[in-house]
Order: sequence, then structure tokens, then C-alpha cells
Amino acid sequence: MRILIAAIAVVSCVLGSCAARDPVVSSSDVTTAGNWRIERAVDRITGAPISSALLGAASSHSAEPFPKRVLMQLACFNKVPVVRFGFEVKVGTSRNAELGYRFDEKPGHEIKAHFVNDDKAAVIEGPTEVSQFVSEMASSNQLYLRIRSLSFGRTATEFHLDGAPAAIAAGFAGCQPGATAKPR
Repeated sequence: MRILIAAIAVVSCVLGSCAARDPVVSSSDVTTAGNWRIERAVDRITGAPISSALLGAASSHSAEPFPKRVLMQLACFNKVPVVRFGFEVKVGTSRNAELGYRFDEKPGHEIKAHFVNDDKAAVIEGPTEVSQFVSEMASSNQLYLRIRSLSFGRTATEFHLDGAPAAIAAGFAGCQPGATAKPR
């Protein structure tokens, strides 16, 4: 009898969660391109296609004894291309942190990033910065990313970019050509 009740509970949970999950948030249509995971869906409000490309790696943080996960995301936000790095720990604030990166052996760049999600995510959103980042990434094999923050120390990670050109095309497919972020 216990087994029957447990089986009914499991089936109910599985069926209930399938019916309740919206494809926009459940990543139902996922493909891969090299190391990248490409998610596609249709916005139920606007009917427009939405997609993003995600790439995971391990990061080192000066205040953490063990590596933590980081996720790089290429996406359109309000039809504007953005590059987002999501961390498991606080990495910086918009007031006192800088993001530096280098592709392969190309010259590195230090830029101002916008920190969100309780300072656990860094976003590159300026049109010039996004364009430069993506154009260098398209022909690179590796990205080294470093964040220095007066509030939270140093964070560093390395991404292996196999499949980047396809990820860029998919991640920014819903962006308007020439779109730029609105000033804050």
C-alpha cells in the first residue's frame, strides 16, 4: 500500500510539474554548439522568438577556498544585446569594481560592468563594449575573465569557447540591428 501511495504521489508531481512549466522558463528547446547550450522559445506575450546562449565554467574567488560555478550568457534584453556573467558568490558592485578580459593572446581590456542580482552577476551592456567583446570572441578559443572589487576581492575564470560563432548568432538572434541600451 505504501508503494502504491508513493507511486501515485510521484506520478502526480511529475504530471503536475509538466503542465505547470512554461517553456520560456523551463528551457524546453535546447541545442548545443560546441561547449555552448542554446535555449530557444517563443515569448507568449509578444509572439517573438527569444533565445540565449549559455556557457559554464569554474571560477576562483579570493574569499572562497573552493572553485565556484560561473555562467556566461549571450542574450537580448529589451531587444538589445548583453553579455551576462552569473556567479554563485558576490563579485563586485557597479561603484567599485572593474571587469577585465582577454581572448587568447589578443590584447586585454578593462571595462566598467553593471553588477546586478545582489552583486552576483556582471553585465556588459554598452553597445561598444558588447560589440568589441563579441567580435573578439567569434575568432577565439579561450576567454580569461577577471573582476577586481574593493568590496569583494578578486574573481577569475577561464572559458573554453568551442562553438562561439553559432552561440553568438543564436544568443543575439532576437536583437534589433543597431540597438543600444537606454541610458540609466
